[in-house]
Amino acid sequence: MLSVRDLCVSFRTEQGEALAIDHVSFDVEEGEILGVVGESGSGKTVSLLAVMGLINDPNATISGSIKLRGRELVGMRPSALRKLRGGDMAMIFQDPMTALTPVYTIGEQIAEQITTHQKISKRGALDRAIQLLAEVNIPKPEDAIHRFPHQLSGGMRQRAVIAMALSNNPSLLIADEPTTALDCTVQAQILDLVRRLQREHKAAVVFITHAMGVISELADRVMVMYSGRIVEHATKTEIFRNPQHPYTKALLETIPPLTGEKPKRLKVIPGAPPSLFLRPPGCAFAPRCAYRFEPCIRVPSLEGDRHQAACFKVHPPHG
Repeated sequence: MLSVRDLCVSFRTEQGEALAIDHVSFDVEEGEILGVVGESGSGKTVSLLAVMGLINDPNATISGSIKLRGRELVGMRPSALRKLRGGDMAMIFQDPMTALTPVYTIGEQIAEQITTHQKISKRGALDRAIQLLAEVNIPKPEDAIHRFPHQLSGGMRQRAVIAMALSNNPSLLIADEPTTALDCTVQAQILDLVRRLQREHKAAVVFITHAMGVISELADRVMVMYSGRIVEHATKTEIFRNPQHPYTKALLETIPPLTGEKPKRLKVIPGAPPSLFLRPPGCAFAPRCAYRFEPCIRVPSLEGDRHQAACFKVHPPHG
């Protein structure tokens, strides 16, 4: 469904060139959910915004290959990309209040997306909007289409954004931390909703999050990112049962245990992710890593077959 190879994204700034995404490669198969996890600033959102063609900064440089069903997206004309966005691929944004236009009703915004990509009357598009709002469990959808975004709760707005993203049955659905601002109960409902709709619409889903608990609930495969690079990539089962990269282990150790003795303090990862301008030579995680040793002054490559890790502790350097 989606094939990304050697994706690099950099930005020209007054401080110099900032390499935000450094040779990222991954695939997403039809009907699967890929979880992308990492701390803020790890490159999760930027890499998927590049896939959607939503990096419009004139100072940005994007290289590599992004193919959706075999069609190359890097270098594609903006008009052609617009036909794909909202149709073949769609994105659920983190903040529904900024994703929705405040001066138009929910129904008008969903209907506009439908009529842009399908030959259908406005009345037919509104009927489809009602059906979609019902699918995402919004009560009285025939009334909800006449409401403005501010008249809905946070959970209802997020459901409306999901309905909009699904309005044209996209082949690829990208969800950018859609549950971050929601309480635990609504968050669980949204996760169940994404899982159910993914099965019903047979879409490939890329779910961006910083929460390993969300990953454990939703993903089939997991891609762990740090400082613009992939540091581990495996099935969800492998990641949780046998994490290989020290960063992945550290992320899992920050999750409070559900059983056993209650810890006095939650574990934290010491230090902070490096600035794009002060990225250390070699492994970017080395300054925070308890296992660092001499080879870490070089950049480790992502190695392995079904379980990949970019760490010299896991794959000792040759020679």
